[in-house]
Amino acid sequence: MSFHRASGVLLHPTSLPGRFGIGDLGQAAYAFVDFLARSGQTLWQVLPLGPTGYEHSPYIMNFSTFAGNPLLIDLEQLAAEGLLEATELTPLTDVDPDRVDFDKVILHKTHFLKLAHDRFLSQRSPDQKARFEQFCQEQAAWLDDFVLFMALLETNEGKSWNHWDPAVARRDPEALKAQREALKDRIKYHQFVQFKFFEQWQNLRQYANDKNIKIVGDISIYVCHNSSDVWADPEIFKLDPNSFEPAFIAGVPPDYFSATGQLWGNPVYNWDRIEKTNFAWWIKRFQVTLQYVDIVRVDHFRGFEAYWQVPAGEETAINGEWIEAPGERFFKALAEALGTLPIMAEDLGIITPEVEALRDRFDFPGMRILMFAFGDDSRNAYLPHNYTRNTVVYPGTHDNDTIIGWWQQASDRERQALARYFGYDSPEAIEAINWLLIRAALSSVADLAVIALQDLLDLGGEARMNDPSRNDGNWRWRYRSSTLLTQALSDRLLSLTQTYSR
Repeated sequence: MSFHRASGVLLHPTSLPGRFGIGDLGQAAYAFVDFLARSGQTLWQVLPLGPTGYEHSPYIMNFSTFAGNPLLIDLEQLAAEGLLEATELTPLTDVDPDRVDFDKVILHKTHFLKLAHDRFLSQRSPDQKARFEQFCQEQAAWLDDFVLFMALLETNEGKSWNHWDPAVARRDPEALKAQREALKDRIKYHQFVQFKFFEQWQNLRQYANDKNIKIVGDISIYVCHNSSDVWADPEIFKLDPNSFEPAFIAGVPPDYFSATGQLWGNPVYNWDRIEKTNFAWWIKRFQVTLQYVDIVRVDHFRGFEAYWQVPAGEETAINGEWIEAPGERFFKALAEALGTLPIMAEDLGIITPEVEALRDRFDFPGMRILMFAFGDDSRNAYLPHNYTRNTVVYPGTHDNDTIIGWWQQASDRERQALARYFGYDSPEAIEAINWLLIRAALSSVADLAVIALQDLLDLGGEARMNDPSRNDGNWRWRYRSSTLLTQALSDRLLSLTQTYSR
């Protein structure tokens, strides 16, 4: 579907400020929504919200595509409910305020979440019990497998599920029944944290919606091998039938981001098997996601037309091949099940006419990145004069450097081309490159424009969220204080938003 002209800000909740070493769904999140409202914004784009594992990528290291990240639960709200004491909520102080130290955060917050769970069991009210049981029943289609998976993962000291007891790995009904009984206390804990995450998220989303702000969520196309998704439905992935290891790995061939391509480590789908179920797993995934967001950004959209699969064991993504996917049949089935599809397509990378046709067949807006616009000639698709209306424009995304960081590293050719494009005599004459590209995005014909908060805050490369060319150290940036969201900043963004009818 196409969208009305609008704009918004890209910020993952982990990047919010707070006392406990990581952003959460508490006071700072509500302050951020207030900032969006003051600034005339109507979109808040987040990254996938699932529980993350090694290196904490929300795209390739989720333990579930359905579950929420317990680290985002606001402890102060739990205290307001009587599940914690405000006086016992010690802040996490021995950390860099600009970065998330996940190891320390996990230890710190898990202690309080377990304490809150124990108190919930002993002193919950009839209303709390009813809401908890209703949540567990309504979400059972994914929740039952997930909470058992997490309990088993802990019992097996984090080992991948295919190295567990063979009967459990192969989901023998009697073995699973025995484990559910043996691990019932751990299972209850994981049900509780999911209940609290989604309760807090729904309240925050409703607060945003009441201020005319829509949440743009993100569906990563692939899932982590060591996840409840693959363990629960191994037949829909290309796995070795004996070891359950991935037979093929997902990624992309060499591109703008990497000379050797990107090897993500995720198993690829067995689309033939999925199609025989009329795409049931994927439809369920969208149904659950749309319970919690208003618009879905589909990451790596081109993978629904054809995907790059690399034989397991390869050290780079070079030696892969494109395999056709049933994208048109899938999105048709999805529309039949859900009706109008509020989808944005991440169509970056190696995009063919077939991918563009699939995108346009369902009227999904594609993406344009201003940082990519100045390396070629005037026909470059990322230059604003080449946009169509049904487009989402970003100066840069979470996978790019900040505008200032990019500009400091840009080639002379890019700097000269950008200066000419915007009417400057030289690159040195440009005083605020970030605000120049923010204005260019907002003024463009694209129906939607999304700006990373780092660029609004005039931050450099130290605030980059993700560098796809490296596996470690990503996803950690956060801003220090809600006081940075000043009235002057709101007024500046509001003025541009109103000037360009967003």
